Amino acid sequence: MHPPKALALLGPTASGKTGLALEIAAHLPVEIISLDSALVYRGMDIGTAKPGAAERAACPHHLIDIISPLEAYSAAEFVADCARLAGEIHARGRLPLIVGGTMMYFHALTQGLNALPEADAATRAALQAEKAAHGLAHLYARLQEIDPATAARLKPADSQRIERALEVWQLTGRPLSAHFAEHTPHTAPLDLCTLALIPVDRTLLHAQIAKRFHAMLAQGFLDEVQQLQAAYPALSADMPSMRCVGYRQAWDYLAGAGDYADFTEKGIAATRQLAKRQLTWLRKLPLAHSLDPYAGSDWVQTAISLTKRHFMFE
Repeated sequence: MHPPKALALLGPTASGKTGLALEIAAHLPVEIISLDSALVYRGMDIGTAKPGAAERAACPHHLIDIISPLEAYSAAEFVADCARLAGEIHARGRLPLIVGGTMMYFHALTQGLNALPEADAATRAALQAEKAAHGLAHLYARLQEIDPATAARLKPADSQRIERALEVWQLTGRPLSAHFAEHTPHTAPLDLCTLALIPVDRTLLHAQIAKRFHAMLAQGFLDEVQQLQAAYPALSADMPSMRCVGYRQAWDYLAGAGDYADFTEKGIAATRQLAKRQLTWLRKLPLAHSLDPYAGSDWVQTAISLTKRHFMFE
């Protein structure tokens, strides 16, 4: 049996993926599967630029608002959900359009997952206690000893990944780099065509990022973060949800770190860094098609035509 056809619409943050997806939805019976690790969280609407009620009414969206900010959602869960949803969408006589910029999810979907152990609550708690007692630098130094290859690619302040690497070592007795070195054949669950939005002029993307961040602030982004803190007393800055771009900077500002102008600058800078990382990923991918979202208006019609061709709709 052939895997179901799907089209992946990728691009850096603020490049116009949502708008293009809705243009495609106006011409084809698509349903959107979100490829975005921030949109999974309920209550995080403004800071994630989550599609609004009108946009979601215009076209069915999936993998949005599926967990609380206290929970985590893994790449493995995304792959399983995405493959299941694509099959269900085809069964309804519609077409799956995967839209987003979380490249770790896309890599897992197309290249497979390493056979790493699930998170272990007891091990995590022990590492958290060790960090509280001795500091993150202590954990990083230990990782440098047991897995220098992984330590070299991580920033000393990357608490989440440092703790995960130590957890894998403690649970398996083998360093994370050894697990990543093992290559197992992977059969992609979808017949996927990849279309990426890649701005040729990066300054135009940077301007759009700044404009959107200021718009988020005007819409009440800081109020949203305060509402999350009130609704979820157990929420902390170290949780995956609050490490989303913008939210960590807002959390720090609300805790008294820096003034409003400094917070705004840091939020925009963090978003630009995310876009840079996404573009680095995209340039390494064997893309079927790439379009410049700032090259006039013809690129929208080109994207619609490419989508129709992949789904054999013309």
